[in-house]
Amino acid sequence: MRSIMPTATVERAHLTLVSSLRAQGFAVQAPAVRPQPNVAYLVADGEAVPAPARTLIVGNAGREVIPFRDGQPARIAYGHEDAAVGNAFARALIGGPELPTAADPESLALLALAERVAQADITVLINGPTGTGKEVLARTIHLNSSRRDGPFVAINCAALPETMLEAMLFGHQKGAFTGASSGGEGFFRAANGGTLLLDEIAEMPLNLQAKLLRVLQEREVVPIGATMPQAVDVRVVACANRDLQAEVAAGRFRADLYYRLSVFPLSTRALAERTQDIPALAATMILRHAGHRPVPWPSDAAIEKLVGYDWPGNVRELENVIQRALLFAAGDTIEADHIVFDRPAAPRLAPANSGDDNTLGQVVQFSEFAAIRETLAACGGSRIETAKRLGISERTLRYRLAKAREQGDDLAAGTSRMLSA
Repeated sequence: MRSIMPTATVERAHLTLVSSLRAQGFAVQAPAVRPQPNVAYLVADGEAVPAPARTLIVGNAGREVIPFRDGQPARIAYGHEDAAVGNAFARALIGGPELPTAADPESLALLALAERVAQADITVLINGPTGTGKEVLARTIHLNSSRRDGPFVAINCAALPETMLEAMLFGHQKGAFTGASSGGEGFFRAANGGTLLLDEIAEMPLNLQAKLLRVLQEREVVPIGATMPQAVDVRVVACANRDLQAEVAAGRFRADLYYRLSVFPLSTRALAERTQDIPALAATMILRHAGHRPVPWPSDAAIEKLVGYDWPGNVRELENVIQRALLFAAGDTIEADHIVFDRPAAPRLAPANSGDDNTLGQVVQFSEFAAIRETLAACGGSRIETAKRLGISERTLRYRLAKAREQGDDLAAGTSRMLSA
């Protein structure tokens, strides 16, 4: 469901919500007299509900999330100060579990590019650190392609023993090797008409790389024990968490296979490099794992704590932290104390310099922190007013405060001491 129909009231009160949904690929339709198929409706409290199972009621006060259940409309309520999390909850409710989550401009651009790549039936190579959503991106390509009704088969090349990998990929005939009491079609034939994801492709042995290259070139497989090739119609998406060009230079990956896979390369970034995605991802994961209990809302302090962490385990680690927080949170709010990491955040190292006490970046950052501290004091500690005076969003201000705390400078606490003196 990629079309939405907001009422005029919702567009006025929650313009950022409608804008963010449009940025994520939703088509915004003008209100119609009759309910339209495959459209999600956004209505305000008290307005008519056109199609209950596809209608999200949007309120302006408090913090509340009620998912779709038993054909009833979903409901969400939040103010402008909670837009980062509220918009993410709304997106997750409307888009469902298959829609990828993004809020960072570069992440949104990557998803838009993946959707364009999906229209061309070409091989794609996705490179990026472990746990950054490479499989999510591959599934997005599949679901936006002409193969969306075919199978999506994912295989981790590092998870299977080398002796089994060839049979699992290309199939085998009965009696082809010891223990082959029956034949197997293999992943390529299982994915026929759809998409095959080869994750951690850098772990594939060199001898199998040669056979994979032939499959990609000839569009046919020869099962172990067979003498005749069998045609396959499969789109291959390969993922790697290592630099394949460096692997080619080291002799661990075939150059010809690399160029065959890298028809259109895409790259995912570490979660710490796209902090705007963190509130959106947290909201999506809370909704996913809350079950039938009332959906708790993360406090500003909880979001600041999430944004300030360095996330060595990327999105997978974030999901673990969110599931842990849901266990600790007994009420309707996830507080900062409910956010428990596996280890303390790594210290941010200052960049090396050529003998000066401060690099230009450090000087700029020091001036920025001083300006925030002074403006907070002038505004009586009000973050809303401080953000307005500085000409930045409240979300950006929260990020700057979290960044300062990581470096041992609690700007808000300093302001409190100044006001009480």
